[in-house]
Amino acid sequence: MIEMTLREIADVVGGTLHDVPDPAVTVTGAVEFDSRRINSGDLFLAMPGEHADGHDFAARAVAAGAVAVLAARPVGVPAIVVDPLPVTGSRALVLAHDHDGSGAAVLAALAKLARVSIDRLASGGLTVIGVTGSSGKTSTKDLLATVLAPLGPVVAPPGSLNNELGYPWTVLRANAETRFLVLEMSARGVGHIKALAETAPPSIGVVLNVGTAHLGEFGSREAIAQAKGELVEALPPSGVAVLNADDPNVAAMANRTGARVVTVGQSSEADVRATDVVLDDDARARFTLHAKGSRIDIRLAVHGEHQVGNALSAAAVALECGADLETVARALSDARIVSAHRMDVRTRADGVTVVNDSYNANPDSVRAALKALVSMAKTADRRTWAVLGEMAELGEDSIIEHDRIGRLAVRLDVDRLIVVGDGRPAHALHQGAVMEGSWGEESILVPDIDAAIAVLDNEITAGDVVLVKASNSAGLWAVAQHLTAAARETTEAAG
Repeated sequence: MIEMTLREIADVVGGTLHDVPDPAVTVTGAVEFDSRRINSGDLFLAMPGEHADGHDFAARAVAAGAVAVLAARPVGVPAIVVDPLPVTGSRALVLAHDHDGSGAAVLAALAKLARVSIDRLASGGLTVIGVTGSSGKTSTKDLLATVLAPLGPVVAPPGSLNNELGYPWTVLRANAETRFLVLEMSARGVGHIKALAETAPPSIGVVLNVGTAHLGEFGSREAIAQAKGELVEALPPSGVAVLNADDPNVAAMANRTGARVVTVGQSSEADVRATDVVLDDDARARFTLHAKGSRIDIRLAVHGEHQVGNALSAAAVALECGADLETVARALSDARIVSAHRMDVRTRADGVTVVNDSYNANPDSVRAALKALVSMAKTADRRTWAVLGEMAELGEDSIIEHDRIGRLAVRLDVDRLIVVGDGRPAHALHQGAVMEGSWGEESILVPDIDAAIAVLDNEITAGDVVLVKASNSAGLWAVAQHLTAAARETTEAAG
């Protein structure tokens, strides 16, 4: 963040200094909510959590080098104290364990601090890019960080820090050296993205798609489109809206912004488009990129045909920021998805390929992952496994959507399906597969992770391809980690 004294921070957030010997002491580092990650010069956020309250770790944070604590009550060490607030709206989802309003107060103060910081940095030439969509936000964020890096220093969040805590936390990682700030923007209701944009207004907005993620909270795809479009509504007239021309709900957002619109996709009408898309044996795409009257061949290092759209969005932003086609092509060829558990493809010494895409799941992303799985096995005629868990937050459409995924697995000729879970959605997924074809024992319903691992350990053979996919709450990443760890242990024992 920009350097600020404790007195300046207190004035910005409307707080009171407690146990502060010198209000002129300056925060020179980052803002951090994990006391284990504190470095000298940082500001520590005292946030309530499921298992602990950050206020209880204030002294530890200061001992580790924090200049002060942003808190909702005095903590016996230098602190900026803000008054508790009611937990309402989207904050209630972020602060599920905030029983006294302390977390809401600190979160509101964090947003104010982020806004002051971004306003000062924007006047110095910082470009803020916001990315939203029902799926692909994190992958696109990672691609953006790579294609913008040749143009100057980039700050982007690790993982999916895209809500009322992670968004301002990422903003405050930018400093005077930062040229590009890439921000993910999530929503579980109408008004959420608008609130994030008020904390740190983007000048470039990217809308990837309108799908069925969080359908249970929104109630309809139309409501999801309304919420995602809040990003383009927040753009200034001098800004740029990058819209997916292949998604009608996204393309229609052109009418909701005064910013200049750049379209991307495989549509012949797209400003930045892909043609001649082909996948190699590892489901990595090659295609021709057309933009600004020129064309260039692109070879992606990331896996899945769905990454073509993400790459086009990243390319469009980079071109708007001054990159040329050759720079974009080189960057995309080197780009990797650095966030954990997202199309992380690893091949063991015995030839078993494990595709760990277990961080999150919705119907659109599961369909994309299944298609990538089949593509990876097609040329070499390898056996395919899909280990699938429940997709959360689908509301009243949950049973229907799980049934559709089970049926799709059969239509795509996935060889073995392991459905993990004992709830109605898992049963619907399994039954959808059974009813679609004559699979019999080829579709297996197991109650938990241990049971899934037992089946895999007993039945996978050299050359198989195993996809692991579910909502993060299912914890199926443990299956993928077991498969890769088991291979390492076998290799070490043999050696």
